[in-house]
Amino acid sequence: MAIVRFKALEEVMNREPRPLVNNGELASSIYKSLVFDREKMQKYLSQEAFLAVIEAIEKGTAVDRKMADQVAQGMKAWALENGATHYTHWFHPLTDGTAEKHDAFVEYTGTGGIIEAFSGKMLVQQEPDASSFPSGGIRQTFEARGYTAWDTSSPAFISETTLSIPTIFISYTGEALDYKTPLLRSIRAIDEAATGVAKYFDKEVKSVRANLGWEQEYFLVDEALFLARPDLVLSGRTLMGHSSSKDQQLEDHYFSSIPTRVNRFMIELEYEAYKLGVPVKTRHNEVAPNQFELAPIYEEMNLANDHNQVIMDLMKKIARRHKFRVLFHEKPFAGINGSGKHNNWSLQTDTGVNLYSPGKNPKSNLQFLTFIVNTLAAVYEYQDLLRASIYNVANQHRLGANEAPPSIISVFLGTEVSGMLDLMEAAVVDRKMTPAEKTELKLNIGRIPEIILDTTDRNRTSPFAFTGNRFEFRAVGSSANCASPMIVLNGVVASQLVKFKAEVDALIEAGVKKDEAIFQILKKLIIASKPIRFNGNGYSPEWTEEAARRGLSNVNNVPEALSAWMRPENVKMFSELDILSEKELHGRVEVEYEKFIKKVQIESRVLGDLAINHIVPVSVRYMTTLLENVKYLKDVFSNSEYEELSAGRIALIKEISHHNSTIKSLVNEMTEARKRANVIGEAKEKARAYNDTVLPYLQKIRYHIDKLELVVDNEIWPLPKYRELLFVR
Repeated sequence: MAIVRFKALEEVMNREPRPLVNNGELASSIYKSLVFDREKMQKYLSQEAFLAVIEAIEKGTAVDRKMADQVAQGMKAWALENGATHYTHWFHPLTDGTAEKHDAFVEYTGTGGIIEAFSGKMLVQQEPDASSFPSGGIRQTFEARGYTAWDTSSPAFISETTLSIPTIFISYTGEALDYKTPLLRSIRAIDEAATGVAKYFDKEVKSVRANLGWEQEYFLVDEALFLARPDLVLSGRTLMGHSSSKDQQLEDHYFSSIPTRVNRFMIELEYEAYKLGVPVKTRHNEVAPNQFELAPIYEEMNLANDHNQVIMDLMKKIARRHKFRVLFHEKPFAGINGSGKHNNWSLQTDTGVNLYSPGKNPKSNLQFLTFIVNTLAAVYEYQDLLRASIYNVANQHRLGANEAPPSIISVFLGTEVSGMLDLMEAAVVDRKMTPAEKTELKLNIGRIPEIILDTTDRNRTSPFAFTGNRFEFRAVGSSANCASPMIVLNGVVASQLVKFKAEVDALIEAGVKKDEAIFQILKKLIIASKPIRFNGNGYSPEWTEEAARRGLSNVNNVPEALSAWMRPENVKMFSELDILSEKELHGRVEVEYEKFIKKVQIESRVLGDLAINHIVPVSVRYMTTLLENVKYLKDVFSNSEYEELSAGRIALIKEISHHNSTIKSLVNEMTEARKRANVIGEAKEKARAYNDTVLPYLQKIRYHIDKLELVVDNEIWPLPKYRELLFVR
């Protein structure tokens, strides 16, 4: 293994950078060149078919069979002209990745030849084998039938030589087996709920769009070093490794000059992303060595989520061309920053108004405060559900660490908005207001336009922060599908807005003026949700104590966090909004428990194998060398000299022996704990057993391996070390 390690290093040192690929082309000249967007549709479809698709996109209507055939013919013609040979229904199963089955554009002619063919039936619906996709018990393994159905709101695109058609994925009995289906339902729910409230302020509003801007953090590792680390290959993170003498202490990597090889990777990534219509905007070095970030311009939520999945797939492919491997694990290296995927969320009316931006008059600012306060109330009421939406075994390692938001859900608003809510809380609005009181309240609200983006500082320690005209859900993990937290966020805010409107309407019917009714309900919500507001340092131990006094929950393990999904009030909320049925929710939770169990199981097996078959034999070999050295010392030196010279070596031998013996014992104990957990039938209890009795062994075993790394001869240590992995060469 030592030979493999040093060969890997030699390969890295001798590597030439991949040439640039964009040839100086402007981004605007290639943008969406591989996307069947509206411009392409107008060119390749009849006017009748084009209008049918646009109506389906904008109003959610169905495309009939005749129109689907016309769309399929136009889409095929465009795809063939751009080098496509196959097509696929591209969907997001509950595996945290994407899925695709490629079929060629060929049909037999009946005379021994073939022709390129693609029909409306092939476009609209397919029946992939669904037996091996996770369903959480919604379907049995022997029941293979599942359906993918065309999502007209997300345009088809060409990936290499395949026309990719975004689709939903449902079971034979109609339950959602993917992320996209409930995401689309949640987008509809927030549209309807937010539109109803927005009409209080502008009767011309007909719809509200949910927007998403994600920020993707990731690590790059040299491919040769990656392949020499079985733990990275099999689990996505390093299960052992002593910290490097220098890592991120100096913070000299953050926003520094991008290494040449990495920059070439980024240039090619952006080039390919533009062709696929992903509006990437920002690239930079992150805090940890070898950690980077990419962020696009915000988009409509469903399309943005599709684009994030496209980018993650592109990153993996392009990284390999540059002899890198990309790591999306939330905590691939101990002791340095992990990676998140900040989800910037906002709501925008069809009249062009961002509902989280202050306006130019008291009326528009009352609208702004209405949506701010209702979001606060939703996050407060459903804090455990929001945590459940982003919790997995990888994010469990990251959340609450020194660089990530804690497991306590709180909301940062900044001093200006918080001050405005305090004024509203103090106002007398639970009775009919006098003209003077109304004037004072309107004057206060009228000051909001003075708030500009720069006056609301960012709080990196907040899991859910208001950043000027949007909320940033910072606790989302880098490997996650954005749909999971967005389904929940859309749902809980929609539910709160529905309740808010019902209460306001009831007061109006009772004779209270509209503005006064809104003020009364807002004040009640401001007071009730006040515990969730926190503008301080979320990393501090004082905040943990303060949060407990406020009654905020602090759950720091996956099995417990996931249990929030199935609380009766949450099941009721999802069901009433028609986002997820109880059966679908139960299936998803079972899938998440299974993911947790299997990932801990894999890490446990990998660590046990590396410890017993790689680390212990190498350390025994080094110990044998030391023993031989001690023996030779006795042959050469006098007894007094021997005792002096051998004392340190004997102590080291004992230390190595202790670590080896402890590692063997701990691996055996971990194996037995795994066996006991494996016989538990119920997924939740099995997950708890893995969390409580198996997972702790990973850190215990790692401790002793990392101690051995410090004393065993560097030339025979079998795995690339952190100092080699963390710095691009």
